[in-house]
Amino acid sequence: MTIIVLILILGVLVFVHELGHFIAAKMIGVYVHEFAIGMGPRIFSFKRKNKKDPTLYSVRLLPIGGFCAMAGENEEDATDLKLKKNQYMCNRSKWERFLILIAGVTNNIILALIILFFQGLIWGSTEQKSIVGNAPEGYPVSEAGIEVGDVVTKVNGYKVNTWDKLTIVLNLKHKEDTYTFTVKKQNGDIKEYKITPKTVKAEDGTETKVFGIGASSEVHKGFFNAIKYSFVKLGSIVSSMWLTLASLFTGKLSLNNLAGPVGMYSIVGETMKVGLVNVLYLTAYLSINLAVINALPFPAFDGGRVFFILIEWIRGKKIDQKVEGYIHMIGFALLMLLMLYITFQDILRLFK
Repeated sequence: MTIIVLILILGVLVFVHELGHFIAAKMIGVYVHEFAIGMGPRIFSFKRKNKKDPTLYSVRLLPIGGFCAMAGENEEDATDLKLKKNQYMCNRSKWERFLILIAGVTNNIILALIILFFQGLIWGSTEQKSIVGNAPEGYPVSEAGIEVGDVVTKVNGYKVNTWDKLTIVLNLKHKEDTYTFTVKKQNGDIKEYKITPKTVKAEDGTETKVFGIGASSEVHKGFFNAIKYSFVKLGSIVSSMWLTLASLFTGKLSLNNLAGPVGMYSIVGETMKVGLVNVLYLTAYLSINLAVINALPFPAFDGGRVFFILIEWIRGKKIDQKVEGYIHMIGFALLMLLMLYITFQDILRLFK
């Protein structure tokens, strides 16, 4: 059941992403050869009776996303003499190409907001700000003097205004055993606390730092609260994602902390045990992750292609398409190597 849910989640996220490109291309007037659900060999396909829509719609064997094949994604592809010049993506204006490229990311953000809204509306939401809602006795945080109702504003110099960001900062590599918490007390005073976490060793040998701090379990409900929650949570996850990416580059977070397909399988399995609300939240979280990653100005990502449009705008002319194609190909190869490494680390963790 876990593998089915994982495939469904990833399939929906990639489908929604590609649907964004498809809708934008259609609205702008770019010819779409095929819009596919899944990858691999076609199971079945059809064309609409409407002659104004010549796109081939297909369902493919492997339920892992999909694609939107547009005419003229590269200038070398613009060879079909039956099409008008403006039906090729490469012949559209910089602004139009930009809109098509960001439509996938936009769709993923919209999907996440919708899921988070209904999560907040149906099940309610807890406090998102880094207000201490739980500090059990006998743990480092309470022993240091931090109390329920205090607000954690910084940890080791990092600003933390949400629980998502606070959690990530606490998991970053830290040379010292002691963490510096900057806290706004309930009376308005700002105090610093030096806290040394407890280290708990699991059966597989992995060590976890325990601080003894938690968010409030109080649930807020209502239509307007759900709207507020969806946007606040979106901002919190995006901010946390940027911190995670920055920490990977600076070495404060190891690549071993990332999860590949095998790790995702374990995460989905654990999430399913908790309930539907957590599965929905995970879907929204991954949708935002997909959006942020795709927005990066790295070759093969949508953000990388947007970056080339920016260079074109600055230079006043296009980059040589062969050169750009090679750069994207190298970027894709590097991404595959990274994915293989992360998957290998996932498998190693299974045998520990």
